[in-house]
Amino acid sequence: MAIKKLVLNDFFEEEKFSLIGIHCTIEDYRLAFLLNKALNLKLTRQVYDIDNNNLQANFSIFEWEDHAQFKTWNLVSNTCKVTSNQLDNNTNSLFSLNSPVTKTHHLVPEYGKVNYLLKINNECHTNKEKFILEKILKIDQVITAYSIAQESLKSKDQLILN
Repeated sequence: MAIKKLVLNDFFEEEKFSLIGIHCTIEDYRLAFLLNKALNLKLTRQVYDIDNNNLQANFSIFEWEDHAQFKTWNLVSNTCKVTSNQLDNNTNSLFSLNSPVTKTHHLVPEYGKVNYLLKINNECHTNKEKFILEKILKIDQVITAYSIAQESLKSKDQLILN
């Protein structure tokens, strides 16, 4: 009897996108405003954040669908700080303290130093991506920005935003 093998890679096409890592210390809404101004975008805050139930972390997301160029732009926060109270189990005292503990979670852990990620669906040409990077780097509040290769991402599934 013949054995048939079904290869799922034939059915699923990987999503093509460009990803830019942005280092800056300003709030997400302020960066979205500055990107809208510099790149002539219309990023708006989404009603629901990206919810990572494993870490109990929420990451803010801004989105704009450019129907003229068939692109979707997403600005996503890469860091989320979660504060929780932790009991001090070492002391068996009536007055043991509940000390707050802050944990920082990252949407893309291999780029933990990146504050924000700008994802552009329908991969940009190299020249267009360089033009976008130049515009972002001209923003005074942005420390640095650079292109992230799709092949270098281990947690690519975290960037499925739709």
